[in-house]
Amino acid sequence: MNMMTIPPRPALLDTPQQDMLIGGKRVSALSGQRFETRNPATGELLATVAQGSAEDVDRAVKAARAAFEGPWRRMKPVERQRIMLRLADLVEEHFEELAMLDTLDLGAPYSRTIMGKARAGALLRYYAGQAMLITGDTIDNNAPGDVLSHTLKEPIGVVAAINPWNGPIGMSVWKAGPVLATGCTLVMKPAEQTPLSALRFGELCLEAGVPEGVINIVTGLGDAGAALSSHPDVDKIAFTGSTGVGEKILHAAAPTMKRVTVELGGKSPNIVFADADLDKAVPAAAMAVFANAGQICSAGTRLFVQSTIHDEFMERLATYTRTIRVGDPLDPETQIGPVVSAPQMDKILAFIDSAHKEGAQPLTGGNRMRGAGYDAGYFIEPTIFTGVADDMTIAREEIFGPVLSAFAFDTIEEVLMRANATEFGLGSGVWTRDLATAHRMARGIRAGSVWVNCYQMLDPAVPFGGYKMSGFGRESGPHHIEDYLETKAIWMKLD
Repeated sequence: MNMMTIPPRPALLDTPQQDMLIGGKRVSALSGQRFETRNPATGELLATVAQGSAEDVDRAVKAARAAFEGPWRRMKPVERQRIMLRLADLVEEHFEELAMLDTLDLGAPYSRTIMGKARAGALLRYYAGQAMLITGDTIDNNAPGDVLSHTLKEPIGVVAAINPWNGPIGMSVWKAGPVLATGCTLVMKPAEQTPLSALRFGELCLEAGVPEGVINIVTGLGDAGAALSSHPDVDKIAFTGSTGVGEKILHAAAPTMKRVTVELGGKSPNIVFADADLDKAVPAAAMAVFANAGQICSAGTRLFVQSTIHDEFMERLATYTRTIRVGDPLDPETQIGPVVSAPQMDKILAFIDSAHKEGAQPLTGGNRMRGAGYDAGYFIEPTIFTGVADDMTIAREEIFGPVLSAFAFDTIEEVLMRANATEFGLGSGVWTRDLATAHRMARGIRAGSVWVNCYQMLDPAVPFGGYKMSGFGRESGPHHIEDYLETKAIWMKLD
């Protein structure tokens, strides 16, 4: 039995109107407009939130620019590190509250959101360490004594972070870490579906000693994100979200030549060979797609199973899937909650309908859940389709819901070709006991991450990002920091 304790309702929600955080102060939108954020499990109104517009984006960017040009960018790395370590302590100290905000706002089970505590603290501490490792180079390629050349690494400036709704507090930390480590400043626009934990995180930044204006949170709808993308005084955009929105951001950023990194959609293959440990592969294949109600960009939504074990594997997978507990996110036994909103639910159900029409065979699930405890929320059964052709809609497009497409394959050559026959390239999984097969698959799959005999593992020191239409740039690892730095070459004639 799960003995996890559910914490009380977060104190943040004692204030029914939530304002933006700009220049270290909570402020309303200049227009006075607000939008609602509701619990997707119950429909309960959680808060009305300031609906920032282009005018609000402009004042947030000005606050970030003023903070950047002030003492912050010249602060010694050890001082930034000290602040970040204090922030890591505060985030861990208040993580039950942050996790509960995400559970209420997103609908993810508290048993899942609370698991982000260790990762959030580790990310902040990793980036705090990186703050001390930013160095240039001395280049000795001239006649001795004639010329000295070296490089400096300087913070790029004002960063705009545009975040998705599927992992709110984790994404806030992931975006803020390299900003703080490098001496940049930030205007963060959380998704309108899940704005609450980002606002609380901003308050914790101030409590940790981050100077006013270094971290700004602008809540709003898509027009606020568009205004950030095109703002002439934003130096870099860090975006995580759909490929379609990512394309719009690239177009908006082009006239001012902003640096842009984007982590976008996925249609990740998860490949099970006949020699795999099925006791481990079956539950992992299920949760590779059903965790977070399928709302994970790198979810293993295309399952390839070698033909000799296909029928056995699918039978075991269906049996396991029917045991997954879907329900109240505040119930410690719940494994999957609702999807985030009614529009998202309708989109997923439309994909399921298209699968039926195109001839895929439902193995389990496929319906909106009805009855006591479900009618007020956006609950969808974990769904598996077999008999899926590679050109079907559910095999090609990102669904972002609890829907798995299963395929049979025979050879390595065949499955590599089919796994790579997608415009995406974010994650992938390989299940085999054969080391040669594992190496061949890892080298052959065109994706930013290849998990062998595991899935969705992340670490602050290991880069994460995509190939092809899944975006460019990497988050985590030393590569992440480089995207927030300019390199300046300095030449000194000595004679």
